[in-house]
Amino acid sequence: MSRTEAIEAYKTAHKRGMKTYRDDVEHGRYPYPKVLDEILDGRPIAGRIELGICTVPVECVAGIANAGRRTAFSTDFMPLLEPDTEFGVKWIALCEAHLDEGIRDPIRCYEYYGKFYVQEGNKRYSVLRAFDAPTVTASVLRIVPAYTDDPETRLYYEFLEFYHVSRMYAIQFTKPGQYRKLIAALGFEPDEVWTDEQRARVQSAYMLFCDATKRLTLPKDVSVPDAFVAWLSAYTLDDLKTLTDEQLLASLKASAAEPNAAVTVATETAPSGKGMLSRIYDAMFLPTHLHAAFIHEYAPENSGWIRAHETGRLFAQEALAGKVETRAYVVSETQSADALFEQAVQDGAQVIFATTVSLIASCRRAAAAHPNVKILNCSVAMPYPGMRTYYSRIYESKFLAGVIAGACSHSDRIGYVAAAPIFGVPAGINAFSLGARLVNPRAVVKLRWSCVESDPFAALLKDGVDVISNRELFAPEKPQPPFGLIRIHADGTQEALAAPYWNWGAFYEKLLSDILTGHWEDERANGTNTAVNYWWGLKSNVIGITLSDKLPEGIRTLTNTLKQSIIEDRLDPFRRVMSDQDGIVRSEGDRRLSPEEILHMDWLSDTVEGEIPQFDEILPMAQSIVRLIGVYRDTIPPVKDGPIL
Repeated sequence: MSRTEAIEAYKTAHKRGMKTYRDDVEHGRYPYPKVLDEILDGRPIAGRIELGICTVPVECVAGIANAGRRTAFSTDFMPLLEPDTEFGVKWIALCEAHLDEGIRDPIRCYEYYGKFYVQEGNKRYSVLRAFDAPTVTASVLRIVPAYTDDPETRLYYEFLEFYHVSRMYAIQFTKPGQYRKLIAALGFEPDEVWTDEQRARVQSAYMLFCDATKRLTLPKDVSVPDAFVAWLSAYTLDDLKTLTDEQLLASLKASAAEPNAAVTVATETAPSGKGMLSRIYDAMFLPTHLHAAFIHEYAPENSGWIRAHETGRLFAQEALAGKVETRAYVVSETQSADALFEQAVQDGAQVIFATTVSLIASCRRAAAAHPNVKILNCSVAMPYPGMRTYYSRIYESKFLAGVIAGACSHSDRIGYVAAAPIFGVPAGINAFSLGARLVNPRAVVKLRWSCVESDPFAALLKDGVDVISNRELFAPEKPQPPFGLIRIHADGTQEALAAPYWNWGAFYEKLLSDILTGHWEDERANGTNTAVNYWWGLKSNVIGITLSDKLPEGIRTLTNTLKQSIIEDRLDPFRRVMSDQDGIVRSEGDRRLSPEEILHMDWLSDTVEGEIPQFDEILPMAQSIVRLIGVYRDTIPPVKDGPIL
């Protein structure tokens, strides 16, 4: 019976091969497998390495080693010769053996730039391909190209580093940096060699992922491996086994476009006016009442940051009484963030705010599972179209604080305590230093960090500073040390001068009002595949600066005048000639920096003395947020014994 089946299998494979051949000819493509000897002709080789027996994905086989038998196969390795030829008889015999007991002998291949070229076993490979085998066992000899600086070779050398630890060919990227991201997502050290069990688990999960992607269309510029890395930033390998088909497809759609997703930065609140047709549409379809949930990582009594957001929630609820109801949920040992998102949806939440960046993965999972719920995370520079993020342009207030510091310092030495090197922080440091220089050309800002081992205040006092900028206030209130801008008197006493602050109540009131008036939907219509980051500033009243009653009247007047100039868009703190600490001119002063340039600043102005700390210098308690939104997050080594493996 297997003989008859083998003959029929050959006829089917031959028919497939002829179809591929005709299609290639019609479209002007070469209709036979590529030949390695011809590809290598004249190319410099760095060496040859015997890899032994490997599991090779069939889609990685690109051709044959030499020109012999080239015309016997189509480009997809289906047979082109008739069944009664010597070639056809041998193919059928191999197929019969495969149907009886399986093909066990490995083929012999050369590997070059991650692609395979069959030296021995062309017909065996063709039989396996005809039966849609996902992989083939092969004895592999790697041909290593000489290193050059061209993109293809640099990317291949990245792959060689990845293969050294993983021994995997199934995952190959087309863009640099992705191998490192994958290793980080899987929780390995860059040089940690995977065990057989770990390799098998990743390969199995990746095959499940590939199978799932066949049920939806990925964007043209997103490969399956890229989508896999993006998906792993919110899910684990085990989720591939537990998610239903519907949930898995929803999660894939939410993450598929993310590797290259654009981020629209909304720098101000939406305009209030709308046309007649828009008003009629709004009256028919917009909600008249909203249920908003706030998910906190910590209890408000244990965190000033959370307490400020909770105060903002209550303010917005009161300001929008009769239109908005809110409810707060707090993560605990008994209720995870994911469980609270589900609970909030079950409780009728139409909008969910997650008030810390560390909840981003839960936000993404909830957004995939509940696409009709509006989900926001308090963070910046997160390119996830399925949800939105929000923060504030606190650097505008920092600029004003710098003006006050420059005017009040008698030593020209001003201290600045920064929290952690995350997106937006370098912009605040640079804006502060530029503000100080605006009123005092001799001012020097000495930078220290609270996220490292040493005491930043003690270090600054040793440097002889007489004014120090410490953490901003989480809510609008009178400044008191140790927050805000502090003057250090000769006797060691401290006096508050001013403090930048966040005004989360104003933000939540405005954002919820925008949803009620339809501006959320307007932004969705203008960019369906674009992530939105709300990044409002002084003009929207979501940040500000509070001034001490003891501040000299002249400095108070100057500060308020400059503040009004920023609000009226007549003054931009960064529209001036700027150079970094290496002397590189970052701005000629003839244009405004884009929101992306400001958010992604990873350099310090030449008016600053100090540097951005390396990741291994940062205290463990601060490393988690730096991993998520650090200015150098893509270069941070992965977590040892991470959550996935």
